[in-house]
Amino acid sequence: MRDTFPHVKTVEVAQACLCLHVQRAARVLARHFDEVFRPLDLTNGQFSLLMALNRPQAPTVGELASFLAMDRTTLTALIKPLERRGLLAVIVDEQDRRKRRVRLTTAGHALLKQAYPLWCDAHAALERQFGDAPALRALLGRVTSPIRPNRETPKGPSAP
Repeated sequence: MRDTFPHVKTVEVAQACLCLHVQRAARVLARHFDEVFRPLDLTNGQFSLLMALNRPQAPTVGELASFLAMDRTTLTALIKPLERRGLLAVIVDEQDRRKRRVRLTTAGHALLKQAYPLWCDAHAALERQFGDAPALRALLGRVTSPIRPNRETPKGPSAP
């Protein structure tokens, strides 16, 4: 008889794992919004990036990565096709030439004007479907704040 991992443990994880449940929900929502933005040749991630750029001052790549909770490499891969389409521009920071800032172009603003009403309609439908959206947003906001490990300070014989 081979030594196998108990299936009951898989069921336990499938039912309890917060990460799994959030990943599944995120994928469903991502597919939903990808379909909504398809007529504009835009993905939900690209829409989020363009929205994150719609601010008075062009953010640095690092600021964007932090805001979107992405690593810089993934963000760069998201930026490139939008840059090729002329929707955003990557520019050198005036104070620190090592840093890059990302700004929306006129075409990027125009696309956001088209995408926003699509997002509004789709988002309103989801809020009606799910009910208590403010509570869900608040809970997800707590999840996206830094997770701190629960570590107790070791107490040895010399600890006060």
